[in-house]
Amino acid sequence: MQQFDYHNPTRIVFGQDRLAELDQLIPADARVMVLYGGGSVKRNGTLDKVLNGLGQRQVIEFAGIEPNPRYETLMQAVEIVRDEGINFLLAVGGGSVMDGTKFVAAAAPYSGDTTDLLKCGFEPIPVSTALPLATVATLPATGSEMNMGAVISYEGGKYPVMSPLLFPRFSFLDPTLTFSLPPKQVANGVVDAFVHVLEQYVTTPAGARIQDRTAEGILRTLIEVGPQTLAQPEDYDARANLMWSATCALNGFIGVGVPHDWSTHMIGHELTALFGIDHAQTLAIVLPSLWQVRKEQKRAKLLQYAEQVWGIQSGDEEQRIDQAIAQTRAFFESLGVKTRLSDYGVEAEQIETVIDALKAHGMVALSESGDLTPDISREILRGAL
Repeated sequence: MQQFDYHNPTRIVFGQDRLAELDQLIPADARVMVLYGGGSVKRNGTLDKVLNGLGQRQVIEFAGIEPNPRYETLMQAVEIVRDEGINFLLAVGGGSVMDGTKFVAAAAPYSGDTTDLLKCGFEPIPVSTALPLATVATLPATGSEMNMGAVISYEGGKYPVMSPLLFPRFSFLDPTLTFSLPPKQVANGVVDAFVHVLEQYVTTPAGARIQDRTAEGILRTLIEVGPQTLAQPEDYDARANLMWSATCALNGFIGVGVPHDWSTHMIGHELTALFGIDHAQTLAIVLPSLWQVRKEQKRAKLLQYAEQVWGIQSGDEEQRIDQAIAQTRAFFESLGVKTRLSDYGVEAEQIETVIDALKAHGMVALSESGDLTPDISREILRGAL
């Protein structure tokens, strides 16, 4: 196991009908901005519950944070925060709203060029202060409610924004707030969480048994509850387990002391930016093909995944790996998430555009070992057609 530091300061408030507790968790004199997306939180009553929980505090709403939150939209919120003296941010929504709120928290007190905050990759951004923020999660998927990262869209690219200052102070996880989600969003959330785990788990062996067993438990839980919660959207137990799985998939715990490989995400980001394919759909497209191309580099962990997650024990190594990849693809498809570029109208001649974008954004040495070149990305994308 590699050396690591682990610290996660986010308080989780889990369970039904607890939004009244907002009043106990935010300073009484706070000037609060509530940020949300396209209005579903208004229609389903979640926003009213949040506003009631905030009591008599001064509150300004900021609506319209889009999927894959855009820098330009977020800078509108930054200007309001600065003008109105806002000193606490509350995200009400899914991963995009939470990510956007994190950027606003970092950018509002920043005195330099805020586009500089998009240039640090996975290294911490150069800020010494950020506004306090919290979240009310309405979509189990990204884990942004319990981590320090965000992804922001700007000029055709998607950029990580990372800082320990961006951990939410607290996050409300109420499974009932997700009951009204469209099936497509639920399925995408299952895939997103599943791949988050895999990119920290199917890398190279590190002797990290606790992290491995936890990762395997999350994966097996998602396999169980993903179809169940799609079939029965108001099954509280299934939705609760999905919600906590998505949070634990990317709250840092399973990723300590082990190699990571975020190649699927980086390639997928370009597919979203170029073709408008949903984030989770791009992951379902890229991952099976990436594993086929990278079998040798991932052989030991693919075999472990095959046995510990899917119970595959018969056949030679090649057969077991192929079966694990096939069952992963079949799982995504069973949720209604297609796994081929051609399913989304992307053709072979468009792959070069993706490769050019990867090069333009510096994604030329991906994988846990930094050896996944644009030529290998091209092979992965051709295999995903």
